[in-house]
Amino acid sequence: MNSSRRLFLQGSATALLRPLHAHAQSWPGKPIRIVVPFTPGGTTDFVTRLVGVELAKSLGQPVIVENKPGAGTIIGVDAVAKSAPDGYTFVCVANSFATNQTLVKKLPYDTLKDLRPVALMGMSEHVLAANPASGIKTLADLRAQAKAMPGTLSFASFGNGTSAHLSGEMLKLQIGLDIVHVPYKGQGPALADLLGGQVTVMFGNWPEFRSQIAAGKLVALGMATAKRSQYAPEIPTLAEQGVPIESNSWNGLLAPAGTPDAVVQRMNDEVNRALASPAVVEAFHKGGIASLSGTPAEFAAFEQREIAKYADVIRKANIALEG
Repeated sequence: MNSSRRLFLQGSATALLRPLHAHAQSWPGKPIRIVVPFTPGGTTDFVTRLVGVELAKSLGQPVIVENKPGAGTIIGVDAVAKSAPDGYTFVCVANSFATNQTLVKKLPYDTLKDLRPVALMGMSEHVLAANPASGIKTLADLRAQAKAMPGTLSFASFGNGTSAHLSGEMLKLQIGLDIVHVPYKGQGPALADLLGGQVTVMFGNWPEFRSQIAAGKLVALGMATAKRSQYAPEIPTLAEQGVPIESNSWNGLLAPAGTPDAVVQRMNDEVNRALASPAVVEAFHKGGIASLSGTPAEFAAFEQREIAKYADVIRKANIALEG
Protein backbone atom coordinates (compact mmCIF):
# COMPACT_ATOMS: atom_id res chain seq x y z
CA MET A 1 0.00 0.00 0.00
CA ASN A 2 1.42 3.39 -0.95
CA SER A 3 1.91 6.09 1.65
CA SER A 4 -0.81 8.38 0.31
CA ARG A 5 -3.37 5.54 0.40
CA ARG A 6 -2.33 4.64 3.97
CA LEU A 7 -2.64 8.24 5.13
CA PHE A 8 -6.08 8.49 3.51
CA LEU A 9 -7.35 5.40 5.38
CA GLN A 10 -5.89 6.60 8.67
CA GLY A 11 -7.49 9.97 8.18
CA SER A 12 -10.85 8.37 7.38
CA ALA A 13 -10.73 6.23 10.53
CA THR A 14 -9.88 9.27 12.64
CA ALA A 15 -12.80 11.17 11.12
CA LEU A 16 -15.19 8.33 11.94
CA LEU A 17 -14.03 8.17 15.55
CA ARG A 18 -14.08 11.93 16.09
CA PRO A 19 -17.89 12.27 16.61
CA LEU A 20 -17.91 9.53 19.29
CA HIS A 21 -14.93 11.07 21.05
CA ALA A 22 -16.48 14.51 20.91
CA HIS A 23 -19.75 13.15 22.29
CA ALA A 24 -17.99 11.46 25.18
CA GLN A 25 -16.00 14.59 25.93
CA SER A 26 -19.09 16.83 25.99
CA TRP A 27 -21.39 14.38 27.82
CA PRO A 28 -23.41 15.19 29.81
CA GLY A 29 -24.59 18.46 28.39
CA LYS A 30 -28.15 18.38 29.76
CA PRO A 31 -30.19 16.71 32.54
CA ILE A 32 -30.15 12.91 32.78
CA ARG A 33 -33.35 10.94 33.28
CA ILE A 34 -33.47 7.66 35.21
CA VAL A 35 -36.75 5.74 34.98
CA VAL A 36 -37.81 3.64 37.96
CA PRO A 37 -40.45 1.13 36.78
CA PHE A 38 -42.06 0.99 40.24
CA THR A 39 -44.18 3.30 42.34
CA PRO A 40 -42.37 5.62 44.78
CA GLY A 41 -41.48 4.28 48.21
CA GLY A 42 -39.72 1.01 47.45
CA THR A 43 -36.06 0.09 47.67
CA THR A 44 -35.39 0.55 43.95
CA ASP A 45 -36.79 4.07 44.14
CA PHE A 46 -34.79 4.81 47.31
CA VAL A 47 -31.50 3.51 45.89
CA THR A 48 -31.97 5.34 42.58
CA ARG A 49 -32.71 8.68 44.22
CA LEU A 50 -29.87 8.29 46.72
CA VAL A 51 -27.31 7.47 44.02
CA GLY A 52 -28.85 10.10 41.73
CA VAL A 53 -28.00 12.88 44.20
CA GLU A 54 -24.33 11.89 44.09
CA LEU A 55 -24.37 11.50 40.30
CA ALA A 56 -25.74 15.02 39.90
CA LYS A 57 -22.81 16.35 41.94
CA SER A 58 -20.12 14.52 39.98
CA LEU A 59 -21.65 14.92 36.51
CA GLY A 60 -22.62 18.56 36.95
CA GLN A 61 -26.14 18.02 35.60
CA PRO A 62 -29.51 17.39 37.27
CA VAL A 63 -30.49 13.72 37.55
CA ILE A 64 -34.25 13.38 37.25
CA VAL A 65 -35.86 10.22 38.64
CA GLU A 66 -39.16 9.36 36.96
CA ASN A 67 -41.47 6.65 38.33
CA LYS A 68 -43.17 4.73 35.53
CA PRO A 69 -44.78 1.63 37.06
CA GLY A 70 -47.02 -0.98 35.51
CA ALA A 71 -47.18 -4.41 33.86
CA GLY A 72 -44.58 -5.92 36.18
CA THR A 73 -42.07 -3.14 35.27
CA ILE A 74 -42.48 -3.75 31.51
CA ILE A 75 -43.97 -0.31 30.80
CA GLY A 76 -41.02 1.60 32.26
CA VAL A 77 -38.36 -0.70 30.84
CA ASP A 78 -39.93 -0.63 27.38
CA ALA A 79 -40.02 3.18 27.39
CA VAL A 80 -36.26 3.28 27.96
CA ALA A 81 -35.54 0.47 25.49
CA LYS A 82 -37.21 2.61 22.82
CA SER A 83 -35.49 5.86 23.88
CA ALA A 84 -32.69 7.52 21.94
CA PRO A 85 -29.32 5.93 22.84
CA ASP A 86 -27.75 9.31 23.53
CA GLY A 87 -26.73 8.78 27.16
CA TYR A 88 -29.53 10.83 28.67
CA THR A 89 -32.05 8.10 29.50
CA PHE A 90 -31.47 5.13 31.81
CA VAL A 91 -33.63 2.69 33.75
CA CYS A 92 -33.02 1.20 37.18
CA VAL A 93 -34.31 -2.38 37.11
CA ALA A 94 -34.70 -5.10 39.71
CA ASN A 95 -35.11 -8.89 39.65
CA SER A 96 -38.26 -8.62 37.53
CA PHE A 97 -36.11 -7.60 34.57
CA ALA A 98 -34.55 -11.08 34.66
CA THR A 99 -37.75 -12.97 35.45
CA ASN A 100 -39.77 -11.35 32.66
CA GLN A 101 -37.46 -12.91 30.08
CA THR A 102 -39.02 -16.30 30.88
CA LEU A 103 -42.27 -15.34 32.55
CA VAL A 104 -43.76 -13.13 29.83
CA LYS A 105 -44.51 -14.78 26.50
CA LYS A 106 -44.36 -11.63 24.38
CA LEU A 107 -42.13 -8.86 25.69
CA PRO A 108 -42.23 -5.59 23.69
CA TYR A 109 -38.41 -5.44 23.91
CA ASP A 110 -35.53 -7.90 23.67
CA THR A 111 -34.04 -8.25 27.16
CA LEU A 112 -30.50 -8.93 25.97
CA LYS A 113 -30.41 -6.91 22.74
CA ASP A 114 -32.38 -3.72 23.37
CA LEU A 115 -30.78 -2.69 26.68
CA ARG A 116 -27.20 -2.78 27.85
CA PRO A 117 -25.96 -3.19 31.44
CA VAL A 118 -24.30 -0.14 32.97
CA ALA A 119 -23.86 -0.75 36.70
CA LEU A 120 -25.15 -2.84 39.58
CA MET A 121 -26.08 -0.80 42.63
CA GLY A 122 -27.68 -2.43 45.67
CA MET A 123 -29.23 -5.60 47.11
CA SER A 124 -31.78 -6.03 49.91
CA GLU A 125 -32.54 -9.27 51.70
CA HIS A 126 -36.16 -10.39 51.95
CA VAL A 127 -38.16 -11.20 55.05
CA LEU A 128 -41.45 -13.11 55.03
CA ALA A 129 -43.86 -11.12 57.18
CA ALA A 130 -47.49 -11.43 58.24
CA ASN A 131 -50.13 -9.02 59.46
CA PRO A 132 -50.46 -9.62 63.24
CA ALA A 133 -54.27 -9.56 63.06
CA SER A 134 -54.08 -12.80 61.09
CA GLY A 135 -52.87 -14.64 64.19
CA ILE A 136 -49.95 -16.03 62.21
CA LYS A 137 -46.74 -15.84 64.22
CA THR A 138 -44.68 -18.66 62.68
CA LEU A 139 -44.30 -20.51 59.40
CA ALA A 140 -46.09 -23.45 61.06
CA ASP A 141 -49.07 -21.17 61.82
CA LEU A 142 -49.22 -20.11 58.17
CA ARG A 143 -49.24 -23.72 57.03
CA ALA A 144 -51.95 -24.66 59.53
CA GLN A 145 -54.24 -21.76 58.59
CA ALA A 146 -53.80 -22.36 54.86
CA LYS A 147 -54.69 -26.03 55.38
CA ALA A 148 -57.72 -25.19 57.51
CA MET A 149 -58.98 -22.44 55.17
CA PRO A 150 -57.72 -23.28 51.66
CA GLY A 151 -57.88 -20.44 49.16
CA THR A 152 -58.76 -17.75 51.73
CA LEU A 153 -55.27 -16.49 52.61
CA SER A 154 -53.27 -14.24 50.28
CA PHE A 155 -49.73 -13.11 49.62
CA ALA A 156 -48.77 -9.75 48.16
CA SER A 157 -45.93 -8.96 45.77
CA PHE A 158 -44.35 -5.93 44.08
CA GLY A 159 -45.96 -7.14 40.82
CA ASN A 160 -46.20 -10.15 38.54
CA GLY A 161 -42.77 -11.62 37.89
CA THR A 162 -41.02 -9.86 40.75
CA SER A 163 -38.84 -11.76 43.19
CA ALA A 164 -41.53 -11.41 45.88
CA HIS A 165 -44.03 -13.09 43.54
CA LEU A 166 -41.75 -15.99 42.64
CA SER A 167 -40.67 -16.52 46.24
CA GLY A 168 -44.33 -16.77 47.22
CA GLU A 169 -44.86 -19.34 44.49
CA MET A 170 -41.91 -21.37 45.74
CA LEU A 171 -43.29 -21.20 49.27
CA LYS A 172 -46.59 -22.58 47.99
CA LEU A 173 -44.80 -25.42 46.25
CA GLN A 174 -42.52 -26.34 49.12
CA ILE A 175 -45.10 -26.50 51.91
CA GLY A 176 -48.23 -27.14 49.88
CA LEU A 177 -50.01 -23.83 50.49
CA ASP A 178 -53.33 -23.00 48.84
CA ILE A 179 -52.90 -19.23 48.99
CA VAL A 180 -53.82 -16.48 46.50
CA HIS A 181 -51.27 -14.15 44.85
CA VAL A 182 -52.18 -10.43 44.86
CA PRO A 183 -49.80 -8.35 42.67
CA TYR A 184 -49.22 -4.60 43.17
CA LYS A 185 -47.41 -1.92 41.17
CA GLY A 186 -44.55 -1.76 43.63
CA GLN A 187 -43.65 -2.50 47.23
CA GLY A 188 -45.16 0.71 48.63
CA PRO A 189 -48.83 -0.09 47.91
CA ALA A 190 -48.31 -3.79 48.68
CA LEU A 191 -46.86 -2.97 52.10
CA ALA A 192 -49.71 -0.55 52.80
CA ASP A 193 -52.28 -3.29 52.21
CA LEU A 194 -50.28 -5.80 54.25
CA LEU A 195 -50.31 -3.33 57.16
CA GLY A 196 -54.00 -2.74 56.61
CA GLY A 197 -54.82 -6.45 56.66
CA GLN A 198 -56.08 -6.62 53.07
CA VAL A 199 -53.46 -9.34 52.40
CA THR A 200 -52.07 -11.95 54.78
CA VAL A 201 -48.33 -12.30 54.14
CA MET A 202 -45.61 -10.96 51.89
CA PHE A 203 -41.94 -11.34 51.01
CA GLY A 204 -40.55 -7.82 51.36
CA ASN A 205 -37.32 -5.85 51.40
CA TRP A 206 -35.80 -5.75 54.88
CA PRO A 207 -35.04 -1.97 54.77
CA GLU A 208 -38.75 -1.07 54.54
CA PHE A 209 -40.06 -3.89 56.74
CA ARG A 210 -37.75 -3.73 59.72
CA SER A 211 -39.27 -0.63 61.35
CA GLN A 212 -42.77 -2.11 60.95
CA ILE A 213 -41.59 -5.37 62.51
CA ALA A 214 -39.83 -3.54 65.36
CA ALA A 215 -43.04 -1.59 66.06
CA GLY A 216 -45.12 -4.77 66.16
CA LYS A 217 -47.13 -3.77 63.10
CA LEU A 218 -45.84 -6.82 61.23
CA VAL A 219 -44.68 -10.26 62.39
CA ALA A 220 -41.48 -11.69 60.89
CA LEU A 221 -41.94 -15.36 60.00
CA GLY A 222 -38.40 -15.81 58.69
CA MET A 223 -35.54 -14.32 56.67
CA ALA A 224 -35.18 -15.60 53.12
CA THR A 225 -31.41 -15.92 53.45
CA ALA A 226 -28.92 -18.81 53.43
CA LYS A 227 -27.77 -17.95 56.96
CA ARG A 228 -28.98 -15.54 59.60
CA SER A 229 -28.82 -11.97 58.40
CA GLN A 230 -26.29 -9.57 59.87
CA TYR A 231 -29.11 -7.02 59.86
CA ALA A 232 -31.56 -9.26 61.76
CA PRO A 233 -29.66 -12.06 63.53
CA GLU A 234 -32.55 -12.60 65.95
CA ILE A 235 -34.91 -13.70 63.16
CA PRO A 236 -34.59 -17.38 62.08
CA THR A 237 -34.17 -18.13 58.40
CA LEU A 238 -36.82 -19.99 56.44
CA ALA A 239 -34.18 -22.66 55.81
CA GLU A 240 -33.93 -23.26 59.57
CA GLN A 241 -37.65 -23.98 59.48
CA GLY A 242 -37.31 -26.53 56.70
CA VAL A 243 -38.06 -24.24 53.74
CA PRO A 244 -34.79 -23.34 51.95
CA ILE A 245 -35.88 -20.23 50.07
CA GLU A 246 -33.40 -17.45 49.31
CA SER A 247 -34.91 -14.23 48.07
CA ASN A 248 -33.71 -10.65 47.64
CA SER A 249 -34.14 -7.54 45.55
CA TRP A 250 -31.23 -6.17 43.56
CA ASN A 251 -31.00 -2.95 41.57
CA GLY A 252 -29.04 -2.21 38.43
CA LEU A 253 -28.79 0.55 35.85
CA LEU A 254 -29.42 -0.12 32.14
CA ALA A 255 -29.17 2.07 29.04
CA PRO A 256 -30.73 1.72 25.59
CA ALA A 257 -28.70 -0.45 23.22
CA GLY A 258 -26.45 1.73 21.10
CA THR A 259 -25.53 4.07 23.93
CA PRO A 260 -21.83 4.92 23.31
CA ASP A 261 -19.28 2.75 25.14
CA ALA A 262 -17.54 5.83 26.49
CA VAL A 263 -20.78 7.08 28.07
CA VAL A 264 -21.59 3.68 29.58
CA GLN A 265 -18.10 3.43 31.07
CA ARG A 266 -18.25 6.97 32.44
CA MET A 267 -21.65 6.33 33.99
CA ASN A 268 -20.37 3.08 35.50
CA ASP A 269 -17.39 4.91 37.00
CA GLU A 270 -19.63 7.58 38.48
CA VAL A 271 -22.12 5.07 39.92
CA ASN A 272 -19.29 3.16 41.60
CA ARG A 273 -17.91 6.43 42.94
CA ALA A 274 -21.38 7.31 44.28
CA LEU A 275 -21.69 3.92 45.99
CA ALA A 276 -18.41 4.58 47.78
CA SER A 277 -19.42 8.08 48.93
CA PRO A 278 -19.91 8.55 52.70
CA ALA A 279 -23.57 9.54 52.29
CA VAL A 280 -24.48 6.41 50.33
CA VAL A 281 -22.36 4.07 52.47
CA GLU A 282 -24.05 5.37 55.63
CA ALA A 283 -27.56 5.20 54.16
CA PHE A 284 -26.99 1.67 52.85
CA HIS A 285 -25.66 0.54 56.22
CA LYS A 286 -28.58 2.05 58.13
CA GLY A 287 -31.05 0.64 55.65
CA GLY A 288 -29.61 -2.86 55.52
CA ILE A 289 -28.69 -2.59 51.85
CA ALA A 290 -25.57 -4.26 50.43
CA SER A 291 -23.53 -2.51 47.72
CA LEU A 292 -23.15 -4.37 44.40
CA SER A 293 -20.63 -2.24 42.53
CA GLY A 294 -18.71 -3.63 39.54
CA THR A 295 -18.08 -3.28 35.81
CA PRO A 296 -20.65 -3.34 32.99
CA ALA A 297 -19.29 -6.77 31.99
CA GLU A 298 -19.79 -8.10 35.52
CA PHE A 299 -23.36 -6.82 35.51
CA ALA A 300 -23.97 -8.53 32.15
CA ALA A 301 -22.72 -11.86 33.56
CA PHE A 302 -24.84 -11.37 36.70
CA GLU A 303 -27.88 -10.68 34.52
CA GLN A 304 -27.38 -13.95 32.63
CA ARG A 305 -27.14 -15.93 35.87
CA GLU A 306 -30.30 -14.32 37.23
CA ILE A 307 -32.23 -15.10 34.05
CA ALA A 308 -31.19 -18.76 34.29
CA LYS A 309 -32.00 -18.96 38.02
CA TYR A 310 -35.48 -17.55 37.68
CA ALA A 311 -36.23 -19.56 34.54
CA ASP A 312 -35.82 -22.67 36.67
CA VAL A 313 -38.19 -21.32 39.36
CA ILE A 314 -40.81 -20.31 36.78
CA ARG A 315 -40.78 -23.74 35.13
CA LYS A 316 -41.14 -25.51 38.49
CA ALA A 317 -44.01 -23.23 39.53
CA ASN A 318 -45.58 -23.56 36.06
CA ILE A 319 -46.49 -19.90 35.79
CA ALA A 320 -46.64 -17.61 32.76
CA LEU A 321 -47.97 -14.20 31.75
CA GLU A 322 -49.16 -13.08 28.36
CA GLY A 323 -47.45 -9.64 28.54
